[in-house]
Amino acid sequence: MIGSARMRNLRYLCETVILNDVPGDFIETGVWRGGACIFMRGILASYSDTQRRVFVADSFAGLPPPSPDIYAADAVDVHHTHTQLAISRKDVEENFRRYDLLDGQVVFLEGWFKDTLPNAPIQKLAILRLDGDMYESTIQALDALYRKLSQGGFVVVDDYFLAPCAQAVNEFRTREGITSPLIPIDGYAVWWRVSETANHD
Repeated sequence: MIGSARMRNLRYLCETVILNDVPGDFIETGVWRGGACIFMRGILASYSDTQRRVFVADSFAGLPPPSPDIYAADAVDVHHTHTQLAISRKDVEENFRRYDLLDGQVVFLEGWFKDTLPNAPIQKLAILRLDGDMYESTIQALDALYRKLSQGGFVVVDDYFLAPCAQAVNEFRTREGITSPLIPIDGYAVWWRVSETANHD
């Protein structure tokens, strides 16, 4: 449930990379019911883009219990107790199917990010959408996937208003020398574009 402003933003970013031939697939890390991923797949269909894939990364079992010995910022996190966040893969697949968008361009990465993202079968990304709520989920996704982003691609952080998520983003950007401005969407989420002059392989 990302709201209309974030949906409009996602459409703008997806259309920008399509129209400007920025190479790479799309991914969301933390998908809940799959709405944003379904939307991205629908955008690809509307542009007859048969090459890009949409990666759907989630545990499909809710969020992990915090590991404060490793990620101190998550010490008091309680997202793992919110059972409504545990939407099964079967349910998400059915949501894709409802729009006739479940096909070979949709790739599910099921499991904890630390296990699935480092070895995900992704060569290039054009859109990286982070929606993992926690410091742990955010930093693991950035560490595993950011360097796969093409120049001109986009990062969207859905939970930047949550302090642990913002801390992970800010520390990562500082560590990697990323100076592209953070653009607010609606008071909750932000995005930035991968610069051609960034410290980026």
